[in-house]
Amino acid sequence: MLTAFVLINTLPSEISAVAQKIANLPNVTEVYSVTGDTDIIAIVRLENYDDLDMAVPEALAKIPGIIHTHTTIAFRRFGAKDLAWDVGDG
Repeated sequence: MLTAFVLINTLPSEISAVAQKIANLPNVTEVYSVTGDTDIIAIVRLENYDDLDMAVPEALAKIPGIIHTHTTIAFRRFGAKDLAWDVGDG
C-alpha cells in the first residue's frame, strides 16, 4: 500500500470547507488543518502508484479554494517498536 502526504495551500476563508471536501474523497484517510506555511495536510492511502494521479491532480487539487498542493510519498512506516530511540527523547 502506498501512503502519500499532500500539503495543501488554500484561500484563508476556505480552509474548513476545503478540508471537509478533501475528507470526503475516496482514499483520503486523514485531514488536518495545521500551522506554518501549509494550511492542510491530507493523508492518502492507495493500492498502487498509478492511482496517485487520479487521487491528487485529478480529484483533490481540483477542489475550489485550493491554491497549491505538494505531494510527498512515504517509503516506509515506522512504529515505536521499530525505533531504537523514542521520538520524544532529547
